[in-house]
Amino acid sequence: MSVFDFTSLTPDLIIDGLESVDFTVDSGLLALNSYENRVYQFHDDNMVKFVTKFYRPQRWSDAQLREEHHFGFELQDQEIPVIAPLKIKGESLFTHQGYQFAVYPCRGGRIFEVDNLDQLEWMGRFVGRMHAVGAQKPFIHRPKFTVDEMLYQAKDIIANSGFVPSYLHTAFFTILDVVITEAVKQYQPKHQIRLHGDCHAGNILWREGEGPHFVDLDDCRTGPAIQDLWMMLSGDRQQQLLQLDTMLSGYEEFFKFENDQLILIESLRTMRVVNYMAWLCKRWQDPAFPRNFPWFESDKYWEQQILMLKEQMSALQQPPLTLLPAY
Repeated sequence: MSVFDFTSLTPDLIIDGLESVDFTVDSGLLALNSYENRVYQFHDDNMVKFVTKFYRPQRWSDAQLREEHHFGFELQDQEIPVIAPLKIKGESLFTHQGYQFAVYPCRGGRIFEVDNLDQLEWMGRFVGRMHAVGAQKPFIHRPKFTVDEMLYQAKDIIANSGFVPSYLHTAFFTILDVVITEAVKQYQPKHQIRLHGDCHAGNILWREGEGPHFVDLDDCRTGPAIQDLWMMLSGDRQQQLLQLDTMLSGYEEFFKFENDQLILIESLRTMRVVNYMAWLCKRWQDPAFPRNFPWFESDKYWEQQILMLKEQMSALQQPPLTLLPAY
């Protein structure tokens, strides 16, 4: 089975897989928004809704997926609202016809509002509680945030993909090399813990009266704590300072934040944007990608990436955010 191969993942195969772990599917399969994996909502014969995730083949080992699941169980045991998979006869990871899959309870909610200070303070408490658990022991099998994977290897993937138009090749890779060099210089994390890893608004659902919950630990990794905070910042520098101060007022009720991590924000942002381009290159053989990202093959996209990288270089050269002293 190819790393990109979801072609044999038919509705019948999915239903057979669910029935193999004692689920009765009494509805159609509703495809949910996911590109990396294949995720479907269904209900059983008692009209209870569930979500099943069929993982991208060969992306994670069984040990890595079980470690993700166990992290979710640890968080749930501390009453931290993370949607962890269901255990069936003591197991949460299953295999059918070569596909790894899990089943989750279905939880709804609305999108977290990144500009809502009340919600940001609540999120700060939530992430602080999560990090207090994450710091208790290390991941053994899950990867770390590294410049090797997310900058150097990502650059090689882009370079070998053939997507960058020839007339933009020199301009693109010249600025990319400059940005990578500066980001590598700045990315010197002192302390790393188990993280959510992909803590953006799309992975946070808000329920009235209950607050936030995470619906996806698929990218959990080891890294600096600021990784789970910076993606919730938006707007200009003053707005980001207010947002960060608001989040940390809740965060530090449960876990100490080290201010020297603030210099890591722009290097982590660089790792994310470069790795995103590489991710699209790697996944292009999956028919879902050309269908949903048609602009990726256009010259205009790569022209825009050159401008984006120049802006990112400027951001890397700015002083890091500095929190106001507490009185």
